[in-house]
Amino acid sequence: MLAFAGKHILIIVENLPLPFDRRVWQEANTLKHNGAYVSIICPKMKGYTKTFESIDGIDIYRHPLPHEARGATGYLIEYTVALFWEIFLAIKIYRKRKFHVIQGCNPPDLIFIVALLFKLFKVKYVFDHHDINPELYLAKFNRKDILYKLMVLLERLTFKTADFSIATNGSYKEIAIVRGKMNPDAVTIVRSGPSLDRLKIMDGRVEYKRGRKFLVGYVGVIGQQEGLDLLIECVRIIKERRDDIQFAIIGGGTELENIKHLAISTGVDSHIDFYGRIDDEMLLHILNTCDICVNPDRPTEMNNLSTMNKIMEYMALKKPIVQFNLKEGRVSAEQASFYARPNDVEDFAEKIMLLADNPLMREEMGAFGYHRVKNQLSWDIESIKLVEFYKNVLS
Repeated sequence: MLAFAGKHILIIVENLPLPFDRRVWQEANTLKHNGAYVSIICPKMKGYTKTFESIDGIDIYRHPLPHEARGATGYLIEYTVALFWEIFLAIKIYRKRKFHVIQGCNPPDLIFIVALLFKLFKVKYVFDHHDINPELYLAKFNRKDILYKLMVLLERLTFKTADFSIATNGSYKEIAIVRGKMNPDAVTIVRSGPSLDRLKIMDGRVEYKRGRKFLVGYVGVIGQQEGLDLLIECVRIIKERRDDIQFAIIGGGTELENIKHLAISTGVDSHIDFYGRIDDEMLLHILNTCDICVNPDRPTEMNNLSTMNKIMEYMALKKPIVQFNLKEGRVSAEQASFYARPNDVEDFAEKIMLLADNPLMREEMGAFGYHRVKNQLSWDIESIKLVEFYKNVLS
């Protein structure tokens, strides 16, 4: 008998649509494959505009959302609209088919309000902790004002409401226990392990190198805290010394246009291709062409304690990595990466060039990363932890 037969789990995500959010989509499919009926509430975004659709037996309800927020006022409007739709759709789904668990995936730390309404009907709340929002607010706005204090309060209320919590790494588990006052037995680490079925290693396509010898790739969100401005400065340093390295930047976000303008004003736009958000097929073609992959995340406390999905995706494709020296970045990549001194773009650029000039080093680092993902960090391994966690939740 399947472990979760007869159980209905509602997953609520606010910052990304499904199935675009790879972590949540993997979680949803794992729960479904173990017998659960899974419904998802998420926003409409570019490429994901249907109000309702069922994919692989998982029901997805999407709601409208204001344009991507910029500034405190923009976030307040976005969160208010999202909360309204989450409550409305949760009631609609519950009336159609009662659910036993709500899994809320932050940011923001507001989904507990939806869960509180359904606690009256003995619905359990699982907090899937993706971002540490007080630190995220500091990274974006660099101030501890009244909104920062509100972030701290909302995080505390989220942990207080949660019956169980999923942490994406050891640092987040410690936050749940120390700052959130949760019982350690109620907190389980389930990393965002990549699926090796999706991340296929294949031959690259030379056209993405634009006639240059090497390609350096970045994939991820392009926001204030992701450090793309630091990467642009690295490109400038490299361009002054040599002309054989091309860069591919994949992803979208609130800072994309600003970063494009910065590349032009810095005079490096001819050495960078901005691909925006692309489908998996094109993503794999570009990343497989890359000789090196980078994570220029700005050294903030948020980034220091967070696990970045891109790191493990690079490793799954046997790519050597350059990133700044951050705690959880080291935990994930270990010997698959070089670690530049925090905020030292000169050191970052030198490490990219060192890897470009050492093919054996690239091969060894790539092989180490691939075997680490395959044997320790892939979703095949992490999904077992999720199933065991949910057995405890639903017992």
